[in-house]
Amino acid sequence: MTGEWRQELDQKQLEDVRRLLLAVREADGRPEVEPAGPLPGEFDGGEHLVACIEGEVVGYAHVDTTGDSFGHQVAELFVHPAHRNRGYGLKLLQALDERAAVGFRVWAHGDHPAAQKLAVKTGLERKRELLILHVDVDVEGADWPEPILREGVSLRTFVPGQDEDAVVRVNARAFDWHPEQGALTADDVRADEARSWFDADGFFLAEENGEVIGFHWTKVHEPTPGRFGGERVGEVYVVGVDPAAQGGGLGRALTLAGLRYLASRGLRQIILYVEGDNAPALAVYTKLGFARHETDVQYGR
Repeated sequence: MTGEWRQELDQKQLEDVRRLLLAVREADGRPEVEPAGPLPGEFDGGEHLVACIEGEVVGYAHVDTTGDSFGHQVAELFVHPAHRNRGYGLKLLQALDERAAVGFRVWAHGDHPAAQKLAVKTGLERKRELLILHVDVDVEGADWPEPILREGVSLRTFVPGQDEDAVVRVNARAFDWHPEQGALTADDVRADEARSWFDADGFFLAEENGEVIGFHWTKVHEPTPGRFGGERVGEVYVVGVDPAAQGGGLGRALTLAGLRYLASRGLRQIILYVEGDNAPALAVYTKLGFARHETDVQYGR
């Protein structure tokens, strides 16, 4: 297996990686890569390894060298479905182990059994579980009421070019404990505004005395083969509340506003991601009708 680590992909390599990721998406339901345009944001920057056998691309690895909020470099690796069970995944993981900084983490989306075996073989341990919760909009319990806001708090939608810094300030305070979300920048928000899924009408801000104190950013995923019956799916993308403004049901109100909006768009399924050890959030979402659907795992040493 041949391949060299590089900081940027040339146009041919970019298209080679896209074709591989699209094949993986067809087989596994993820990653969410589009047939054209930029690769998903998680593959921006960092270092890339395109693995080939006799000129044919069989695998791809990426490591985010910037690292998460706790300093862990975060990696992902993929083997083309037509070339699995030939040891290429192990070789890619060994290449990551040699390249990435000590303490790196690697994602296993869907907690795939093959990834579990690979982790055991290489001495990696489960370090983090990210749960994907799911609710059917047309079932009992998903008839969500109108949000109730405490006195002095109002709700409006996001204005591009105006609200990026305010959202980032709230986000930083709300997610100072989170490995990825706490590092959100205004440039990150602006980059997402350029993506096809961005919808300012589904981005809700809570204000008090003219200051943004919370937000709910929703997202809509286009149909993905093998997931959710091939339907479009709504997502409770991020709900953030300034710790100084918590209480009085603001988080619930923001969540309800987004859920009702997604339902109004005719979406029959809604998902969200939540840390597996976040018991308070799990309790809130369970009461809103959500149940565990999938698990993403980060492995590390």
